[in-house]
Amino acid sequence: MGRFSYDGSVKAEFDDRLLAHLQVVISQKLRRGETFTFSWRNDTSLGDGRTAIWLHPHASLVYTYHGSRQPALNRAWLEALTHAANSTAGLQVIPEPDGPHVGEVLTG
Repeated sequence: MGRFSYDGSVKAEFDDRLLAHLQVVISQKLRRGETFTFSWRNDTSLGDGRTAIWLHPHASLVYTYHGSRQPALNRAWLEALTHAANSTAGLQVIPEPDGPHVGEVLTG
């Protein structure tokens, strides 16, 4: 499990594969100077609630991966996460879609 840290105070654990996809989507939006919300369900050990944060270009974000290898990226999942991030509800963790792009490695 990887870890996402926001402004040094909010920390959440995500699977390395999901975290890699979130990093790409978040980085693309922040690079364009866009602000948006990101929310996820908390682990049941934390009460099974939700956490929502406001992401902005000056936020301090840290992505820490458990594994040393870069996971292959799924273009369909990136597109679905980007679509969610562009919605009024903001970026939310969604399941990886099946499709012809599973495992396709993207660069740049």
